[in-house]
Amino acid sequence: MDSSDLNAAGSTGAPVPGASTEKGTRPLIPGQRRPHPSESTSATTPSAPRERFWRAGRLEPMPIRRLPEAPPSIHILGPTVFLVALGVGMGESYMWPRLVLVFGPEIRWLFLIGVSLQAVVMLEMSRYAMATGESIFFGAARVFKPLMWFFFVTAILVYIWPGHLSAGASAFERVTGIPWQATAVAGMLLVGVVFTLAKVVYSLLESVLSICIGLLVVGTSVVAALVGNFADLASTVSGMFAFGYLPDEATSATWFPILVGSIAFAGPSGMQQMWYTLHLRDKGAGMGAHIPRIRGLRHAEEQESMPSRGFMFDTSDPAEMAKWKGWRRWVTFDAFVLFWGVTMLVTIAFTVLAQASARLDPGVVEVIRNGERDAALDAMASSFAAAGTPVLGTVFFCFIALIGLNATLGLFDSFSRGQADMTYFFVPGAKRFSISKLYGFFLWGLIAFGIAVLLFGPADGPAAILDTLAFLSTFAMGAYCVVLLLVNNITLPKPIRPGIVSNVIIAFAALFYLGALFYSLFAYGVVVS
Repeated sequence: MDSSDLNAAGSTGAPVPGASTEKGTRPLIPGQRRPHPSESTSATTPSAPRERFWRAGRLEPMPIRRLPEAPPSIHILGPTVFLVALGVGMGESYMWPRLVLVFGPEIRWLFLIGVSLQAVVMLEMSRYAMATGESIFFGAARVFKPLMWFFFVTAILVYIWPGHLSAGASAFERVTGIPWQATAVAGMLLVGVVFTLAKVVYSLLESVLSICIGLLVVGTSVVAALVGNFADLASTVSGMFAFGYLPDEATSATWFPILVGSIAFAGPSGMQQMWYTLHLRDKGAGMGAHIPRIRGLRHAEEQESMPSRGFMFDTSDPAEMAKWKGWRRWVTFDAFVLFWGVTMLVTIAFTVLAQASARLDPGVVEVIRNGERDAALDAMASSFAAAGTPVLGTVFFCFIALIGLNATLGLFDSFSRGQADMTYFFVPGAKRFSISKLYGFFLWGLIAFGIAVLLFGPADGPAAILDTLAFLSTFAMGAYCVVLLLVNNITLPKPIRPGIVSNVIIAFAALFYLGALFYSLFAYGVVVS
């Protein structure tokens, strides 16, 4: 960061002595002491350093503050647990095992491409969030406000429908006999109450999701080891490296949209990567340490006031840049060991299970190839039971129910968090309410609408707009890659902008998502499915 980027030169990034600090921000880190009463606070004192800012776009400039020390690179818990919870869903447990049974394990090289692209996207999303403490939505507004409003509207159109609950609740019905509608309604109310009572929503959710993901990883691995064999595992793993394999049938009108959707949903889909920047902020990653965390509605009165913008650190200071590299190592471990590794491990387990079920009951292939999702899941569960004991079929449905629970927890929190963030900062008059109250408003609004749809309407939303919603979800992925390129290369100081390799990969992802989506639409008249 050179001096031309700042509105005033100073020796440090510390605030002006005597200047007020945002109410309720986190404890001052070393190097950010408050002035002693004996120190002069006169604005005319020649020796007093002037506040420095980083200007990005037309919005309010970001004050220069010190970057906290990075934690150890190797860790267990982190914001990536939200992406794993949102990402390990029906794509990993159903869509890719189905594709393997139809086209062979060699088709998994496309999954490797998809989840690896998502890992790089995760790294680039974290770049802006950790450097500023702002969400990627705020960054988009710094470039061009309508970009942010596009995502605000898309989130409402895509994520208010409770269809993602149906698979988990349906699986739970098979285990307990309780009607899935009752389970889904009770589950939504329980999530709302838990989030409302939580003192700090992020801390509670990180702990709960970590336990759920741990159970899912260990459980699926154990069952896969019991049901499958080494040949199933070997073909599943080797198929990831069959680059270029693409049967003619895969490019047909029936399967190409499914294939595109499966690649796009290899890991988190839609706007889930964007919400990740808000979880980084509440984790206190990088400059997010200067931003208060969201509290549950019951503790909303304890919510510290939010600053009107994020912060930037002094990128011309070698000590600050050393700390920045530490944070990049921390999030890189998150991306490639926790996110990429856990997602890959769960998918391998489910693919081994699918191949084992096909070997034990060849008829399951036709069920999965031509049947509905529920019929395919029933067939896979029956095959698992035949491979060991009847309890394995029940365990399989418990895994599907657990996936539904993870998605519900993650989506409800992420949607409410994202909408509250954009509303608080960019809707006139919204700052009269704390961000915790706005979070509670969107959370309970989502729950009330979901319950109404489950009881009185189609759980997946009006059929006439389903194709539009599927289109918007994948279109948002291509759009956020474009936004990433703009935000990171325009609004950040040059020393911390992404390199050529990262930019090329993100540009490729944008072209892939948007290109495949529009090709499917115009060539076959259908969108991803």
